[in-house]
Amino acid sequence: MPAWNFPILLVAAAMLAACSADRGDDGINDPYEPMNRKVHAFNRGLDARVVKPLGSGMSGGNGVGSHAVGAVGNFGSNLAQPGKVVNHLLQGKPGPAARSTLRFLVNTTLGLAGFLDPAGSDFALPEEDTDFGQTLATWGVGEGPYLELPLIGPSTQRDAVGRVVDLVIDPMRGWLNRDQYLIGMGARVASKAGERGRFGDSVDSILHESADSYAQTRLIWLQHRRHELGEEGEHIDPYAE
Repeated sequence: MPAWNFPILLVAAAMLAACSADRGDDGINDPYEPMNRKVHAFNRGLDARVVKPLGSGMSGGNGVGSHAVGAVGNFGSNLAQPGKVVNHLLQGKPGPAARSTLRFLVNTTLGLAGFLDPAGSDFALPEEDTDFGQTLATWGVGEGPYLELPLIGPSTQRDAVGRVVDLVIDPMRGWLNRDQYLIGMGARVASKAGERGRFGDSVDSILHESADSYAQTRLIWLQHRRHELGEEGEHIDPYAE
């Protein structure tokens, strides 16, 4: 990671240091609800018209198309590994950082640039997911208000800043040229569309069939994220049947 990235990390932490942790009696801090609901309506319409049909087409059956989607997802996930290594190190976790590095090396070589996942299937090196939002949480930064972002979906102020910093500190930006990096980003997007197809019924029940899809999405996402970060709440898998 270039040395000039470290001031960016410090600025991001400073920006969020004053994040209000105040929550209502329901455990939710959502001062931007009117704006968030407008963004949610946009995302919901986009899901119905674009993401859902695309995901359904990509995830159907167990044929060649399904395996191709899985390979693309593996490729995108592998390209994300160096950024996860950086975050593990920033969180003071050398063990996960070392395992993620080894996973990247195995899949990049034996896994044909990451299209296959021998690290997970043959070497017992499953993906250990993390991001800069989790790094900020480890540093004691509060989650801040709830946000719904266009195209991306549910987030918090802390996680929104984390997404931006993840792009800045991603080592792949320096190792790949622009076209290669954009292809990798496209693979990650395709992987997410494939996930939407695989868990379509569960997502539909939350996003298109609940009485208040915004409130339902916000509650489930916050509880899931807080559990994921070890902060509080019961684990709720938004894709659970």
